[in-house]
Amino acid sequence: MKTITTTTLTEKKLVRYTEALQLINAHAGSFGRERVALDDADGRVLAEHIFADRDYPPFNRASMDGFAFRSSDWECGRRDYSIQETLYAGQIHEAELAPGACYKVMTGAAVPPCADVLVHREEALEYGHGTLMLPDRIKSYQNIVRIGEDIRSHEMIVPAQTACDPSLIGLLAGVGKKTLMVERMPRVALYTTGNEIVPVKEAVSGAQVRNSNKHLLLALLRKWKIKPDLCEHLPDNKTLLTLALQKALTHDIIILNGGVSSGDAEMVPQVLKKLGVEQVFHQVAIKPGKEIYFGKLPRGGVVFALPGNPFSCLVTFTLFIEEFLYSSFGLKQPVYQSTLLEQREKSHGLTEFFPVKIDAISSGVLPFSINGSGDIRAGVGAHALGVHLAGHQVIKRGTVINLIPLNTTLL
Repeated sequence: MKTITTTTLTEKKLVRYTEALQLINAHAGSFGRERVALDDADGRVLAEHIFADRDYPPFNRASMDGFAFRSSDWECGRRDYSIQETLYAGQIHEAELAPGACYKVMTGAAVPPCADVLVHREEALEYGHGTLMLPDRIKSYQNIVRIGEDIRSHEMIVPAQTACDPSLIGLLAGVGKKTLMVERMPRVALYTTGNEIVPVKEAVSGAQVRNSNKHLLLALLRKWKIKPDLCEHLPDNKTLLTLALQKALTHDIIILNGGVSSGDAEMVPQVLKKLGVEQVFHQVAIKPGKEIYFGKLPRGGVVFALPGNPFSCLVTFTLFIEEFLYSSFGLKQPVYQSTLLEQREKSHGLTEFFPVKIDAISSGVLPFSINGSGDIRAGVGAHALGVHLAGHQVIKRGTVINLIPLNTTLL
């Protein structure tokens, strides 16, 4: 890799990406806890340890259809057994085994403790009310999952700070959890800004753009099962912006989009300062999304102000707001690695995040070609953001790079 040795004066003043993440994590914390019904827990994060209510399996379980008998009978030379009883899943046996008898059992049935061997039905010759066992040898408890072999009673089976998914929901139901204590979701206020922005349903002039970022951000929040209780579009007007933000100062998170760059109309940082918001950082050494703002609200919440370009909006939400959410829930944002299949170059000293698609054949990643962060197509069809580190002008083909998943759920 060729290393860039020069850095512009502007870049020297920017917060490094890794430092920005540290500052965000330092302000992250639980939004509280709440109890929810099991069927409402998918996608939520556990706020309690889960313990087994009993042994699992709670009985000696048949792992296949077959015939269960005493190994002591086998050791005495018996191979021909009378079928004393047929046992189905959920059924309890009526009597202990008589000498020289066996149970005919179905998969999942409880094998009585008096039987310690199960022979698969295809290894036996059944006739009338008896069966002839055909194996050359047996071993104790073959084809029987013993009580407590999977999980012991009172064993911790799921730690707190685990995200619930469908398979975990099934496990929790299996151990009798009707309700769960989970991390509370944050109260979020969402504002888009800009005189040039119009609602999707309205006609646009030659100098206007539709409010795509509102719907992008709502969809990204929906992945986290978060629905903002305030969602407005505001013109570039300090008075109206101030009045709107005053209503949201008690929220856990305020998300603003637009109005954070250096132009005359970029008034968001000024208004936030007047409202008592403590600026943590403004401008990070990344591309796109350099103008990202992060601050602390007077009552303990946080505010993110994201740049208005569509791809910058997507990137900064993924890098910073998702990092904050993961950290607040006690989780870590996933970062993967893969091989870059094409050489990539840049001419600046910032850390750059670029859209990539996973190649199904090689499992490497291919970079997308985009027309800047204002390109409304940027990110469409991408699986992840590739990371082009600061200080490296070229990533050669075949280099392993870090990847941050795009458009993902909490899991």
